[in-house]
Amino acid sequence: MGSFEGRTVFVTGGASGIGLGIVKALAKRGAFVVIADLRVDHITNALDSLAAEGLGESVAAVELDVTDRAAYAETARRMDEELGGIDILVNNAGVGVEGPVLEATYADWDFGIGVNLGGVINGMQSVLPQMIARGRGGHVVNTASLAASVTMPGHLAIYAAGKAAVLNLSENMRADLAAKSIGMTVLCPGFVKSNIHEAARNRPAHLRDASGFSASEQALSERVVGEEWMNPDDVGEMVADAILANQLYVITHGQFANRMRERAEAVLAATPLSEVQF
Repeated sequence: MGSFEGRTVFVTGGASGIGLGIVKALAKRGAFVVIADLRVDHITNALDSLAAEGLGESVAAVELDVTDRAAYAETARRMDEELGGIDILVNNAGVGVEGPVLEATYADWDFGIGVNLGGVINGMQSVLPQMIARGRGGHVVNTASLAASVTMPGHLAIYAAGKAAVLNLSENMRADLAAKSIGMTVLCPGFVKSNIHEAARNRPAHLRDASGFSASEQALSERVVGEEWMNPDDVGEMVADAILANQLYVITHGQFANRMRERAEAVLAATPLSEVQF
């Protein structure tokens, strides 16, 4: 993809944090960006801030729960009919689910995996068929996490498991998408200024009462975002550059490099030599 001019982009979780950073970067470079978000208050704030930056005519917004397959399919249908289809799909919506993994209930697994992995799957199932049918290529960006690449503490097991699946899925789909002239990028961010700690506010009512993470999510909601954490606008620029270069990995921080190396070396050390080499 040589330019964003004339391209239509769909960004889930696009009304705050990393998602909004991506929206800004692509809109500034000539794309028309549709923000999809669960939070109406975030959508309102995002549209106001984008208008203040002179980008109001380059964006639109829809309220969407990425775990709702029927709603996602209907939204994708509308995007196809009203905007001529989506050229760049950014599966960014995510929740920072964390708590003692041995106290997790099905509600906690369903919430964490349902959003962080299921939302990505629903995006691809809803949008890719039309993207392929239109035959003009495109790009997919999936937001994983640096947590996907290393061994994390148990209280982050559900979050890391979902993100690891997103990383692996992105790697494994790249070749098949390339055959359709569709690029693939997977974003693995570290500490970025965002609202991901507000997981409890985004948890559906039917997955709230039976949760084993209530105390943990309350503590998480009080987390103070570090001043030294990366600005999401900088992440957005990194993603925009990666799309144009069809770059598979976007790694925002180098802080886990040694742990990534140690994990890879441990896996290799446990791997028996074989006569069959791939």
